Amino acid sequence: MLLKKNIPVKYIFGKIKYEILFVTIYGLAIEIIYQNFHITNISIPMTVPTVLGTIISLLLAFRSNQAYDRWWEARIIWGAIVNDSRTLARQVLFLIEDPYDPENIDGFKHRFIRRQIAWCYALGNGLRKEDPMPSVQKFVSEEESEFLKDFDNKHVGLIQLHARDLNNALKQGWVNPYQQIEIDGTLTRLCDAMGKCERIKNTVFPATYSLYIHLALHFFILLLPFGLVDLFGFLMVPVLIVITASFFLIEKMAIHLQDPFENKPTDTPVMSISRNIERDLKQMMKDQHLPTVYQPGKFYIL
Repeated sequence: MLLKKNIPVKYIFGKIKYEILFVTIYGLAIEIIYQNFHITNISIPMTVPTVLGTIISLLLAFRSNQAYDRWWEARIIWGAIVNDSRTLARQVLFLIEDPYDPENIDGFKHRFIRRQIAWCYALGNGLRKEDPMPSVQKFVSEEESEFLKDFDNKHVGLIQLHARDLNNALKQGWVNPYQQIEIDGTLTRLCDAMGKCERIKNTVFPATYSLYIHLALHFFILLLPFGLVDLFGFLMVPVLIVITASFFLIEKMAIHLQDPFENKPTDTPVMSISRNIERDLKQMMKDQHLPTVYQPGKFYIL
């Protein structure tokens, strides 16, 4: 996620450097032909690119809104994961009891909560198509690591282990049926959040919609110099660059926002959120070995 401060100009315009280079060369070529060869009939009424530019602006605005909605939905889902992870830890700590063996039940609770921390990291890494096991193995036992080998999606296996332990707690009498239902409801919400993230990840933004806007934008840029050349003369090229840069930046913004789990600076910061969950849950367990706060890059946080 991009931070509010210190976003370098190089990063912003680095996204469109090749497009700007093409526009500059193309604009200079039109200007040279117009001025040196006195071919005045190459100009067109400014009304034509104006109308086309207005239509493209509306399409880009709609696309940007849709892309932002995907990014914001992803952030809402991870906000819910934070809440439900804290709720699960609270429920495990205060609803599960074994009056005959407090030491054993404390081990059970801590294992359950540490596995929830592992689940957050596993989901974040899995959405970014990274191997989650280096992050997960720090929080689960060897037996649980072995169990996870059968799962392509490690976060699904971890939820399965949660359900198994909860069922065992009910059989042992550590929770009553009403408490079991409450904890299972939290697991269900976590499972729903997992599915929503996977839906965003696996649902491709309509390719034809993106392609049509992209082609229309390039057609507009090809026409624009012929409308500007009579109005601005030698200043046509810098004016052309400013106008086209605005359109290209809006298009690039939409492209990056529409996929919030691609391990890019514009992503939903799943690793930072997972680290905060880890700190919160360990503090709830009174664990003194807290991880450091996730440090951002120069201008973004992942």
